[in-house]
Amino acid sequence: MGYFPRVIVVGGEALIDLVPLAEPPGALVPRPGGGPYNTALALGRLGERVAFCSRVSADGFGEGLLAGLRAAGVDLSLVQRGPEPTTLAVPSLAPDGSAAYRFYVEGTADRLFSLPPALPSGVRALALGTCSLVLEPGASAYEALLRRESGRGLLTLLDPNIRPALIADPGAYRERFLSWLPYVSVLKLSEEDAAWLGGRIPDWLAAGPSAVVLTRGAAGLTVWTREGAEHTAAARPVTVVDTIGAGDTVNAALLHRLAGAGRSDPVDWPDVLAYAARAAALTCTRAGAEPPYAAELSG
Repeated sequence: MGYFPRVIVVGGEALIDLVPLAEPPGALVPRPGGGPYNTALALGRLGERVAFCSRVSADGFGEGLLAGLRAAGVDLSLVQRGPEPTTLAVPSLAPDGSAAYRFYVEGTADRLFSLPPALPSGVRALALGTCSLVLEPGASAYEALLRRESGRGLLTLLDPNIRPALIADPGAYRERFLSWLPYVSVLKLSEEDAAWLGGRIPDWLAAGPSAVVLTRGAAGLTVWTREGAEHTAAARPVTVVDTIGAGDTVNAALLHRLAGAGRSDPVDWPDVLAYAARAAALTCTRAGAEPPYAAELSG
């Protein structure tokens, strides 16, 4: 694999979203998805050197998922393959475009991910999140990856992207979430995630992350830093088709800006958040997870 300085590794599930169509009623169209998959795709479209670390089915859906990543220039040498089927997610859309999900995960390939060897020295950042940190035995392997690579000094981003339907024991998950924080550089989550987790941002910052970024829908994005700073960027007004992939686009935009800075450089959080808000807004104007390309965000 051709690793270079600044390469970003995104670990987690790749699945198929069966997105409902307005016409004809009840029709579903398969689209590539999964929070980590969307994040890797978005990073590739932004021009980043990015590698996807996952376990993907050898079925037709799996081949399509990998084809989408290849088209975005994503390195696939860390992808494990398996004969099991691809995970399916069926989003239901509210009038405001927000989505709730039902998952079909029994016996699927992505939950059988196993811990890979240590990532090469050229890797600069690691992003993890969503279903991959819930479904065993893969969840423990991703957790081990986070702990190991954080210990090597990588910038780490965690997006829990809570899917309550997949969490059998909420109390145990909340405890596990807190155990991850000492290994996290940037914690990004939505207002809904924060409410479900039930914690306090100052406590999360004290546990390890240098910054917590909260997405707040039409109210924009806010960051709190360990040094006590707080910054907010307004959401861009757009006609929302749906919000699928918007949070994943924020992940990619954050990593794109943060991984480009020097380790000792101060972070220009107003610029970082404004860029992320612009990228997420473009994703919301399209059906399914279709993050923007770098050229769409220039100027």
